[in-house]
Amino acid sequence: MASFVFFRYSQSAQLPDWAISNADLATLAVFMGFVFGGLHWMSNVIADFSAISRLPYLFSVVFKGLFLLLGATTLAYLTQFLNMWTVDNHMVTLRQMLSIHIIYSPSFQALVVYLVVVRVSLAFIEQMALLVGPKVLLNIGLGKYHKPRYEHQLFLFIDMVSSTAHAETLGDYRFSRLIQDSFSMLADTVSNNEAEIYRYMGDAVLIHWPLEQGIKHDRCMNIYFKFCQQLKWQTQYFEQQYGFVPKFKAAAHCGQVVAAVVGVHKQEISFFSDVLNTLARLQDQCNPLGQRMLLSGDVVHRLEQQNSQYELTNLGPIVLKGKQHPIEVFGAAPIKSPHL
Repeated sequence: MASFVFFRYSQSAQLPDWAISNADLATLAVFMGFVFGGLHWMSNVIADFSAISRLPYLFSVVFKGLFLLLGATTLAYLTQFLNMWTVDNHMVTLRQMLSIHIIYSPSFQALVVYLVVVRVSLAFIEQMALLVGPKVLLNIGLGKYHKPRYEHQLFLFIDMVSSTAHAETLGDYRFSRLIQDSFSMLADTVSNNEAEIYRYMGDAVLIHWPLEQGIKHDRCMNIYFKFCQQLKWQTQYFEQQYGFVPKFKAAAHCGQVVAAVVGVHKQEISFFSDVLNTLARLQDQCNPLGQRMLLSGDVVHRLEQQNSQYELTNLGPIVLKGKQHPIEVFGAAPIKSPHL
């Protein structure tokens, strides 16, 4: 809005009639910024928590654009009303307010054009952030990973139990809807635990943190068990739609990886390390060991275990498939309340 006010009035030799000094232009920019910032936030909330979120993204953009247009029209008429309030004959004021001449004013048309440009630009950025992740988009834009670099990362691998049998029972279309419904519940939980989704792989998802952030506050366990709780809360919906509630298993592992941008026409940040291979092998041990979630010893020894809500069971050193040396494996489960 500061940009709009600047470009709208900076070329004019004289200030608008309502402005006494340049400070009034700054006040206008701040006021319009609060108004349209609030409208933009409200449109996002409505679009994200209503049936609009299931429509193609173009419908969401159009809805948010119309929301801002309604705000711009209301603001224009309100401003005109205040300007004309001093007129003695209020019937004249009312007739002029009900006319459409305000819509044809240069100021209003300039504002509409500006809002269209800004809304389309924001929609493009929002969609790119949804496709690759906001942090990934920022890092690619800054060129952070154009040269491979070493990092320490914590990874969480979540995979559906009995996915092959479910796919055969439901068919490809209904199974894909099941995956959509399930993973849509992950979004807020991932954000609340300051994680980033690295990749969706069919019925599985790979989540990661920088190691220092991931080990804080039991975040890797929070995401998994909160996700399972959300699925349980939607038992009625899943049973009506699919005949069962999906179950997932998980594993967490950490270590040093090499991060780099790969691709030309489609770029993404990829991690290269034996850590990911070990994580996949660790997750395969959930069923044989009878555990919902497994953690490697590397993760457990770094966790803040004071005041933890989870019970960790040492399952001993286990040799994973394709590995020569055993690794320490722990099972994780929520601590049961004594009142239950």
